[in-house]
Amino acid sequence: MSKLLCGDAVECLKTLPAESVNMCVTSPPYYGLRDYGESDQIGIEASPREYIERLAAVFDEVQRVLAKDGTLWLNIGDSYAGSGKGPMSLALAGNGKNKNLYNKESRIYEVPKTWEGIKPKDMIGIPWMLAFALRDRGWYLRSDIIWHKTNCLPESIKDRPTKSYEHIFLLAKSPHYYYDYMAIREPLKDVSAERYRRGRSATNKYADKQGISSAHEDFSDFDQQFRRKRDVWEVSTNSYKMDEHFAMFPERLIEPCILAGSKIGGVVLDPFFGSGTTGAVAKRLGRSYIGIDLNAHYLEKAQERIDRIVPKIKTADTAGSGLK
Repeated sequence: MSKLLCGDAVECLKTLPAESVNMCVTSPPYYGLRDYGESDQIGIEASPREYIERLAAVFDEVQRVLAKDGTLWLNIGDSYAGSGKGPMSLALAGNGKNKNLYNKESRIYEVPKTWEGIKPKDMIGIPWMLAFALRDRGWYLRSDIIWHKTNCLPESIKDRPTKSYEHIFLLAKSPHYYYDYMAIREPLKDVSAERYRRGRSATNKYADKQGISSAHEDFSDFDQQFRRKRDVWEVSTNSYKMDEHFAMFPERLIEPCILAGSKIGGVVLDPFFGSGTTGAVAKRLGRSYIGIDLNAHYLEKAQERIDRIVPKIKTADTAGSGLK
């Protein structure tokens, strides 16, 4: 049965039985980006290290409630250490044209401008800090999927390229886990199929490499029509609008995660539920969902959104939902 829980992610997760969900797909608040106005929120810690430690504590509980063959699909973006010369910094100091546009009471501005080993203007490296921390805590780090934002927002920065991607890390609880590669297969172009059928010649530089097919009989019927999902996903940013929530990942981004990570009737967890994208996609694909968020208003709006979803595949597990 699907349900929503309002409260701190760690405390809410502790109420769930061990090994009771099949997969988790989530996008936690990014470091130093927004103040959502909730006490005990994640993302405004005094240092990146504290931020990583708080997220790691959440995912310790996620690991406990995941089935033995469960996976975690974690969308996370990076942050920069401020230079102190940006428009927000000038506004907070009482200088600059936009000084009235920023709320000086927001706790986001308590985040320091420098940290141990990180200089002003440095890219912090938050995604890999988190990925390595989770690996150290027992997770199996299996893939770094690049979300290429085909319609990324322009940036006014003039001394580095515009950011157009984020990470989705695939992590597993165990070395052997559920992953339905057939569910997210991609059509194979005719020219690629013909090349694979020809195989590798003896003079090709890859001819002796392990795993490289050089014979026609190694090219399966599946491989003649489809290719395995690759690790660069070109998906535009979200078209769904929810005025109350600033950051939402698009449904097309997490569809492959849910299809590959769970069976019909399975349970999908999102401990940072936000606008409810995970629940909407899970319901549409015939899965149940458990969503957790600190903000009760976000959950109410998310529930309204999910209630409008018509499942493609109706099961007993997706018949009902409710805010708890």
